[in-house]
Amino acid sequence: GPSGRVVGIDMTDEMLEVARRNAPIVAERIGYANVEFRKGRIQDLALDLELLDRQLKKNPITNATSFLAADELAEELRVKHPLIISDSVDVVVSNCVLNLVELKSKRQLFEEIFRILKKGGRAVVCDIVSDEDVPEEMQNDPELWSGCISGAFTEGEFIAAFENAGFYGIQILKRSAQPWRTVQGIEFRSMTIEAFKGKQGECFERNQAVIYRGPFKEVLDDDNHRMERGKRYAVCDKTYNLYKKAPYREFFDFVDPIVDVALEQAKPFDCSRTALRHPKEIKGRDYDVTTEIHNKCCDGGSCC
Repeated sequence: GPSGRVVGIDMTDEMLEVARRNAPIVAERIGYANVEFRKGRIQDLALDLELLDRQLKKNPITNATSFLAADELAEELRVKHPLIISDSVDVVVSNCVLNLVELKSKRQLFEEIFRILKKGGRAVVCDIVSDEDVPEEMQNDPELWSGCISGAFTEGEFIAAFENAGFYGIQILKRSAQPWRTVQGIEFRSMTIEAFKGKQGECFERNQAVIYRGPFKEVLDDDNHRMERGKRYAVCDKTYNLYKKAPYREFFDFVDPIVDVALEQAKPFDCSRTALRHPKEIKGRDYDVTTEIHNKCCDGGSCC
């Protein structure tokens, strides 16, 4: 919308020229101009390549000493003038780019996406994945590389890369049933993943509980909390609030304590364990109340 802001990243001058030339046309059609384009690489979103280009024109690389100086300059620019600052982006969207990044930089690219996202932000990434490991001879084929084949993750590696970078709530939004292409018996297809940032932080005890509603008999979350359907589990305040947001909220019921525990007074919570929460912990040990019938006991009508 008009109050939002979009930053496009590309490493090639040709694509940036096309994007910048057409940006005013798009702005006129939608009624507002809130898109800008910057030169950079997805595996290094801190380095502003246009700023580096300008500096290198003043101090070109002519020998080993100037090469090392350029490397130091790049690191200085990352720190003092980052292309995208940390914790500044609500959503990162990428379409069929990750497989074009060299193998040694693939871990870094997920770390960079994680770095620039705000707490609570999300990444939505679509890429070509394979159902088997891509053999070395195919990885070294330039035609297959340019065709988004050689550098493809396997389906499992794609998901694991988000996990290893620290994302949570990772889910497959779309997986093409039919292969986009099959090469030497290996199927390549499009897969779209959504993943969230924000599960990092301290854990505090506020006597809260969650109940997994189903449909599975039990589930295991990204912090290794194993929960059986219908049981009341003790969780820390951080996990409690994460579950109240997408993509978890529709699968849980939430039980607040009768007496609120202020966050400033809350004690540390051991989130490495999974434990049931006794109702008395929520209601209080001395809770002894008898009430009259409260509304209708069944939704939509009276019981019996």
